[in-house]
Amino acid sequence: MHRVTLEWRDGREATVEVAEGETVIDATERDGLGVPYGCLHGACATCTGRLLDGDLVHVERANGLKPRHRQAGYVLLCIAEPRSDCRIEVGAEVQADLVPNPWK
Repeated sequence: MHRVTLEWRDGREATVEVAEGETVIDATERDGLGVPYGCLHGACATCTGRLLDGDLVHVERANGLKPRHRQAGYVLLCIAEPRSDCRIEVGAEVQADLVPNPWK
């Protein structure tokens, strides 16, 4: 069991307990935290977070992230299982970091 602290850019924080073999998204859904997600297979990147501290692994190929995104600490929470206590930045704004909106 690992403690995962989620941090939103508006200053909110929440901590969830994530069991061995459980993804971060499954834990947030169990606790009703409303973290965005889509495909649940690592393809759409709707659940993108940014790992601030700790260690987690993708249990499937993270097709929704480019290598430079992974190197910058971005993770896909639908296929991410913690291997230690973690801090992760979450929310729709984090996913928007990866895909700039040309209409701004």
